[in-house]
Amino acid sequence: MDHVDSILVQWGRERPDLDIGPMATIGRIKRLNQHLMRGMEKTWAAYGLNAASFDVLATLRRAGPPYALSPGDLMASTLVTSGTMTHRIDQLEKAGLVERLRNPDDGRGFLVSLSPKGRDLIDEVVTDHVQTQAELVAGLSDAQRAQLDELLRRFLAGFEPA
Repeated sequence: MDHVDSILVQWGRERPDLDIGPMATIGRIKRLNQHLMRGMEKTWAAYGLNAASFDVLATLRRAGPPYALSPGDLMASTLVTSGTMTHRIDQLEKAGLVERLRNPDDGRGFLVSLSPKGRDLIDEVVTDHVQTQAELVAGLSDAQRAQLDELLRRFLAGFEPA
């Protein structure tokens, strides 16, 4: 029995009229997310980053050359509000990790671009991040991970259609 099973036993005793099966699935996903985030946060913190700053830098890096996106594209990719994105960009710019450049396609707008320092940092961080993720899923075989990925893809499709 895991922690979620203990909770289910308690609810089953107290409210036998409820179908608590979905609680098991969601409870385990929630607890796994907490463990996974703690593991990844340790890696990011070793480089002076947090989840938010890593997310922006990684989004710019995986966009490919010239490693620049509009604030709107960053917001769409990271699912945060305009104010939140502005704050993140401001902090990363202060740290010398990104630069604001005039958008050549829109003279009124700007692009957020990785600075050379930001590109070097995210390349180093993402290498350790991938290693951390491998360690976090090491308890599953490749086949189990593939099966879990497929189940989670189907589950997520109910919320985010392709």
